[in-house]
Amino acid sequence: MQFGIFTVGDVTVDPTTGRAPSEHERIKAMLAIAQKAEEVGLDVFATGEHHNPPFVPSSPTTMLGYIAARTENLILSTSTTLITTNDPVKIAEDFAMLQHVAEGRVDVMMGRGNTGPVYPWFGKDIRDGIDLAIENYALLRRLWDEDVVTWKGKFRTPLQSFTSTPRPLDGVAPFVWHGSIRSPEIAEQAAYYGDGFFHNHIFWPASHTKQMVNLYRQRYAHYGHGTPEQAIVGLGGQVFMRKNSQDAVREFRPYFDNAPVYGHGPSLEEFTSQTPLTVGSPQEVIERTLSFRDYVGDYQRQLFLMDHAGLPLKTVLEQLDLLGEEVVPVLRKEFANRRPANVPDAPTHAARVEAKRQEVTQA
Repeated sequence: MQFGIFTVGDVTVDPTTGRAPSEHERIKAMLAIAQKAEEVGLDVFATGEHHNPPFVPSSPTTMLGYIAARTENLILSTSTTLITTNDPVKIAEDFAMLQHVAEGRVDVMMGRGNTGPVYPWFGKDIRDGIDLAIENYALLRRLWDEDVVTWKGKFRTPLQSFTSTPRPLDGVAPFVWHGSIRSPEIAEQAAYYGDGFFHNHIFWPASHTKQMVNLYRQRYAHYGHGTPEQAIVGLGGQVFMRKNSQDAVREFRPYFDNAPVYGHGPSLEEFTSQTPLTVGSPQEVIERTLSFRDYVGDYQRQLFLMDHAGLPLKTVLEQLDLLGEEVVPVLRKEFANRRPANVPDAPTHAARVEAKRQEVTQA
């Protein structure tokens, strides 16, 4: 099972100091956080894509390329890439290039985004969101899988005998996750292609997550990719830890209360009881994370959101130390002990290259 972190790259006022970092400071902090993730033994770093304040990660492949040059083991991902407003040709080229730069340590998460105004900024209509996601991804798959593509669709100009360059590393495209919070159409799309399904799992109750993941698993089997248990599932999560749970709650409360995404609404106690947000000791994070398996089954990737809501870099790095030293080693062992033999490992480039080689050998 893979463990890692994802960032939304928000520039938020620290409520304890009244100061917000500059965009430059926030970007540099994200780079430091990624390198810390590798240092403490995590598997994945993922960045969102946003094109509006107060967020800074408008060019994920630029950031991930920099991180690739300064890490050796970390899988680099997005969380998410906007399949609706980005040109599929540019996605195909950018991520194939990143594959080569990072020696295959790359995958990508497709999503529609959660900011309505981004559509007209890129010449699109939000009412076409689902249709754009379906058409653009179908084209992207062809651009990666076929050396020469002739194509015509509804939302972009046709392609005639077009070759996307560079070609995917080792002839194997980046593994694709489809990220969604609420759209069953996206779970269906992931199942149709046999791709991974990532449920953000940070705002909604367990019953909703269970429903979405079960839909994906059932449809994955329906399309003939394997049993429901063999479907590739990832989950998000939010945690804040201190050695003592009371200290964690006391320190995190002002950040929660003022966070743009959930502040000024339910109390911290209400939110932690109704969603996967866990604020407490490392042991409480371990127990809560292990409980996710009870309603989604065995899964392959767990990413945590840890650098949001104005938390200072020093605090985030302390959180990563706790995650890497006290939480993830226990979770690795416990999830491995509980996983049945028929549940696949998390996908990696090396494993997928080997699977392709075996397919060719057996053909």
